[in-house]
Amino acid sequence: MPTPRKTSRKPLLYAAAVAVASVALGLASWQATAPPEKEHGTSAGASASASAPDAPETGAAAELKALARRESGDKLAVGRTDAPVVLIEYSDFKCGYCAKFARDTEPELVKKYVDDGTLRIEWRNFPIFGAESEAAAKAAWAAGQQDRFTAFHAAAYAEGAKAKGFGEERLVELAREAGVPDLERFKADMAGEPAAAALRRDREEGYRIGVQSTPSFLVNGRPIAGAQPFEAFATAIDRAKAQARAGQ
Repeated sequence: MPTPRKTSRKPLLYAAAVAVASVALGLASWQATAPPEKEHGTSAGASASASAPDAPETGAAAELKALARRESGDKLAVGRTDAPVVLIEYSDFKCGYCAKFARDTEPELVKKYVDDGTLRIEWRNFPIFGAESEAAAKAAWAAGQQDRFTAFHAAAYAEGAKAKGFGEERLVELAREAGVPDLERFKADMAGEPAAAALRRDREEGYRIGVQSTPSFLVNGRPIAGAQPFEAFATAIDRAKAQARAGQ
């Protein structure tokens, strides 16, 4: 029986102008893995082969693959910059399905694929649940400036963390829990323009390619929609690795 696609979805409230051609490109790509929406952001019909079907890396696939930044100084990424496979994650700290992926699936991906150099994971802040989502995104970025993004990510997605909210005092508490050494710098970074600019960059990228729900992923440019089980990601990563080795 098909595995349900697990996502959180909110109406698009973002009003930035984007190129029509890019939106069309993104929507066409994401619809390859976006079955009809059911209730409250959960869709059914996506199976373990949740990524888009094999095709030459031209057009949409090539443009989506090119979104991998591979920046050596990216504080919101793990894995080698020259890894053959890059997984890009568009996510929100108030998203329950994102938390499920972070707790249940991502650690296994790191253990199996990041640690052996196959996979790089690049995070994109894609807040869709209002002011607290945006505040948490900026806080995660600020923690990253002191090399504590991964620890902050784990603390913010821990069981029960979302229920406590993401007000300023709570975000400072999470930073302390994550071992951020300079909390005054953390608070300043969180409130500064560089954090806002980084958030805009990620969010504009997501909207430009048609992301409408969280979590959403690209594996070497191939979309995966929702918190699929580990096997779906393993299948997509293994296939992308094989294609990279074949020069496709």
